[in-house]
Amino acid sequence: MNDMSHPNTKTSEETFISDLSKEVFPIAQKVEARSVSDNILKFIQQENPGINDDSSLAISELSAYRVKYISSKLQGQMGELSSLEKMVIDTLSNGTQISNLAVSQDNTPLSVGQRMADKVASFGGSWTFIISFGFFLFVWISINTAFLMNKGFDPYPFILLNLILSCIAALQAPIIMMSQNRQEEKDRERSKLDYMINLKSELEIRTLHEKIDHLIIHQQRDLFEIQQVQIEMMKDIMLSINNRKG
Repeated sequence: MNDMSHPNTKTSEETFISDLSKEVFPIAQKVEARSVSDNILKFIQQENPGINDDSSLAISELSAYRVKYISSKLQGQMGELSSLEKMVIDTLSNGTQISNLAVSQDNTPLSVGQRMADKVASFGGSWTFIISFGFFLFVWISINTAFLMNKGFDPYPFILLNLILSCIAALQAPIIMMSQNRQEEKDRERSKLDYMINLKSELEIRTLHEKIDHLIIHQQRDLFEIQQVQIEMMKDIMLSINNRKG
């Protein structure tokens, strides 16, 4: 009988019931409400009036309320949260990284038109294009003026050449603009990601401050308890010494 009851006793010692959610958590996650910073505790008490200094809650619950507290503070400072700020709050809650969003965007496959626009913009803005096109113009003008004595297929003032140049410019300009617009869109998305990363860093620093405050309060309480025990031990020693002298 004793052997059968021993595992149950051990299990009950390794878990506790949270006063916040009434759920069972490992004893390693137990946090006393008196060790929580005043701002976070007041925020928890707004939604759970039954919580007091003698209550206990889990670390995971405390972390969730820290994120909610920071979110409420952020909303109070900036007004209604945008979709980017809400996404940052979600990444804090889920523990995901914003940098993964940048990687997923960079790996987005391009369409055929986007790839062609990039190639045209890349070639049109290179010295290869300038030199090769300058050589083409030189050959065209030389053939019609020098070899064909200005009586060839495009005599001076080179109307056909002007038509070709106008068509190339008319087609090349919008294609290059397509590539530039897509690049500007990528730059805007990267700016948004930079803003989200900076905002998340700020929020995580605030959360870290809350955790450090919690650790300091918890350590101070432990040190106070140790000092109380040491004082009681000193009293016992002094009482034992006095009894021996008496």
